[in-house]
Amino acid sequence: MPLSPLEFQCVSFVYETASAPVLSGVTASFGRGWTGIVGPNGCGKSTLLRLACGELEPTSGGIHRPGPVAYCPQRTDRPPPELQEFLSTDEPRACVLRGRLGLQADWLTRWNTLSHGEQKRAQLAVVLARQPAVLALDEPTNHIDSQTRDLLADVLDDFSGIGLLVSHDRELLDRLCRRCLLMSLGQVVLRSGNYSAARAQQQAEEASARAQRERLQHELRRIEREVSNRRREAARADKLRSKRHLDKHDHDGKGAINLARNTGKDGVAGRRMRQLEGRAAQAGARVDQVQVRPILKMGVALGGERARRHVLLRLDAGRLALGSDRWLVHPELVIPADARIGLTGKNGSGKSTIVRHIVDRLDLPAGRVVYLPQELDAERGATAATELRKLPDQVLGETLSHISRLGSDPRALLETAQPSPGETRKILLAMGMALQPHLIIMDEPTNHLDLPSIECLEAALADCPAALLLVSHDRRFLERLTRIRWHIVREERDSCVEGLHVH
Repeated sequence: MPLSPLEFQCVSFVYETASAPVLSGVTASFGRGWTGIVGPNGCGKSTLLRLACGELEPTSGGIHRPGPVAYCPQRTDRPPPELQEFLSTDEPRACVLRGRLGLQADWLTRWNTLSHGEQKRAQLAVVLARQPAVLALDEPTNHIDSQTRDLLADVLDDFSGIGLLVSHDRELLDRLCRRCLLMSLGQVVLRSGNYSAARAQQQAEEASARAQRERLQHELRRIEREVSNRRREAARADKLRSKRHLDKHDHDGKGAINLARNTGKDGVAGRRMRQLEGRAAQAGARVDQVQVRPILKMGVALGGERARRHVLLRLDAGRLALGSDRWLVHPELVIPADARIGLTGKNGSGKSTIVRHIVDRLDLPAGRVVYLPQELDAERGATAATELRKLPDQVLGETLSHISRLGSDPRALLETAQPSPGETRKILLAMGMALQPHLIIMDEPTNHLDLPSIECLEAALADCPAALLLVSHDRRFLERLTRIRWHIVREERDSCVEGLHVH
């Protein structure tokens, strides 16, 4: 069936608590298929999705929506309102989605015991079942293991409407997207092709613009040098043509000066000077016309030091309850002072459960452990923003510098009462950098972070002397940072038991 595009017409939006708009004059047209929405944390990606789906209305401008809309947010704090109906209906599409994404009939009643990956699958299944004309997904692969990510990509590939996809998952963006909207520093550019193609085009254009600007600046500097030289020569000539240094009886010298003035040499020199100054002004204007995106200084250093004691935790073999009839069985677990441990396993296998169990049993002084949980709800985000504003001036300055070097605008964060999940993660990371921990524990640390920030975090953790325990589905992240692998698998002898293996 024909489907008119989703249209943004000079759309601007400003939050009541902010001094500047998060989006300004956005004009774009989105047709069938997936459009990737890419940019740093805090640039307005989630705001754009909420505007597209009518959860927000623009401060100015207009939006044409071609039909029913559905929005799937980043957070999984609460179950979708339609989840019970979705789990119980016999409607064919719902049955297919439940099967393909592995949903179970009791997920609503035990929502708080589900892994975040399982919650995300339920959230996605419900919005896909609506078959909307416009579907906006905000970081759909957060918390999801690699096997489920492939299943999800297959399901999203079948969507035939207008899809808007905010994601830092390069593989998903490249597989699904026909075009990408690149957002940065108030600029919005729609490019054809998947993420890799759009990013390569952007980088080539930026490199060309920088080269052009450098050539124009070189020409401007050459003209300015010539103007400066001409001015010095003119100053010397003026001094020579001045009669003040002549004796009042030096009639020959005065005559020579009068002759030079009468022949028009002064006028010719003046015209040449004005021509050069005009050329300099034109060259400066050409330099200003070439817009070059500034290169942000990125890169941070995490505080930390190696503990003097050899073992930070020794946990006896045992088992942990994962629900009414499921258990996680683990061997003796040891975290040495130089640990580089990666914890892996499927969604719902008990990774976050064992991490919380470890955190509760650590015997380390205050400030010697930095723990970043998997999901940061809206309340934690608001608390983090409040804590940031209450920091002493010197500590606040250092923290804001870290936030800036993680790729976000610190001034905007000081103004917001409800930072995005990615911004919340950056605030907590930045505040943790002031500590000197012996152990850093991070549960899915790359969730919600933009790509440059992930690379910064990787580099910072690689250089950090503290022990690391990292939970992640990002294989490249773990391969770079860890040496020991704790992996949870379903034991063949009993489908209700997960077993943690160390290797």
